[in-house]
Amino acid sequence: MAATAYRLNVMKKNRTPIFDAQIFLDSAGVARKVVEYPRKATIFAQGKSSKHVMYIQEGGVKLSVVNAVGKEAIVAMLGPGDFFGEVCLSGQKVSRATATALTPTTLLVIEKDEMVRVLHTEHEFSDRFIKHMLSRNLRVEEDLIDQLFNSTEKRLARTLLLMASYGKKGQSETLVPKISQETLGEMIGTTRSRVNFFMNKFRKLGYIHTKGGLHVDGSLLSVVLHD
Repeated sequence: MAATAYRLNVMKKNRTPIFDAQIFLDSAGVARKVVEYPRKATIFAQGKSSKHVMYIQEGGVKLSVVNAVGKEAIVAMLGPGDFFGEVCLSGQKVSRATATALTPTTLLVIEKDEMVRVLHTEHEFSDRFIKHMLSRNLRVEEDLIDQLFNSTEKRLARTLLLMASYGKKGQSETLVPKISQETLGEMIGTTRSRVNFFMNKFRKLGYIHTKGGLHVDGSLLSVVLHD
């Protein structure tokens, strides 16, 4: 799809976060604490109290929801430079999702009232925070469109390319954070065996390789662009 292809091309050229919130948070003198979580640790759980906004310094976070019959759906995969937990700013008292550390993860944890104060007093930060959240919402819409209209192969290729944005700027090949094929299947709405089939295909075509971790080559974009 044209919009998705454009976004992936932009990401290919610029892998930096939308803005350096760390500088703003430091300069504003925001009262916050740094918390480290090991891989697979639960940061907060669906249905529990929601009163913090969190900013990812290092690592990655999975947001997932579980329905009444226990079926889990992954709603977002976040990396360095992303905020989450912002629903508490709207007056929502419980979390709609569970946040889990994908890798060893370092977070800045900001109390709701402190975040509200900073948004009211630091207008430049407030403007950039709003742009950041709008960009996140756009990503969610694109994910939904991708799920509804694209093939499993394209969905997997797009997901790997987006995850590869965690890499450093200027590299044609990037290392994807450690993630299981089962989790990839949950993200794109398919089975682990189907993910395994297409991962093997991508490997044979040279789009990915797994020596020293999962590395994604920019040429994988051709799968997304192919009609």
